[in-house]
Amino acid sequence: MKIGVLALQGAFREHCWMMEACGAEAAEIRKPDQLEDIQGLIIPGGESTTIGKLLIDWGLMAKIQKRAAQGMAIYGTCAGMILLAKDIIGSDQPRLGLMDTRVQRNAYGRQCESFEADLFVKEFGEEPVRAVFIRAPYIEQAGPEVQVLAEVEGKIVIARQAKFLATAFHPELTNDKRIHQYFLQMIQE
Repeated sequence: MKIGVLALQGAFREHCWMMEACGAEAAEIRKPDQLEDIQGLIIPGGESTTIGKLLIDWGLMAKIQKRAAQGMAIYGTCAGMILLAKDIIGSDQPRLGLMDTRVQRNAYGRQCESFEADLFVKEFGEEPVRAVFIRAPYIEQAGPEVQVLAEVEGKIVIARQAKFLATAFHPELTNDKRIHQYFLQMIQE
């Protein structure tokens, strides 16, 4: 299986390493034609307004939306969660708008207020997932087709809608492969 990792900003190399550790081939994606031969796409963290503008400037926005409509799975972490959302509170920034979610950017505060937490996710077994939140968003509201997988203090931090997966944190910064493996399982369904 070949998984593309949007390589415009953020920890794309770490996502590539995680995919390879899960047994998938990873490809850095920077051009629209590179989206043709992948089975899934990861959108890493970074600055969501910058990534959104680059998606448009580099001709990737419409191509990703087209591939998503054809059934390509997409996993967004942090800024990727924001870009997947249909609604971003207080922002009209460019977005893919593929998930029926309403997100709050920088929801937990500034960089110095970043934190880690243990999340209990039924789909991943009894061992908690260590989540690294860096200027993280959260989902304030999710539509009826969105499955909530985990929350922190009542705020949605992992969600899935059909072939789309979003986390508010950075699993690529840990050694826990379960979320990336879950994404690969989504593709195979």
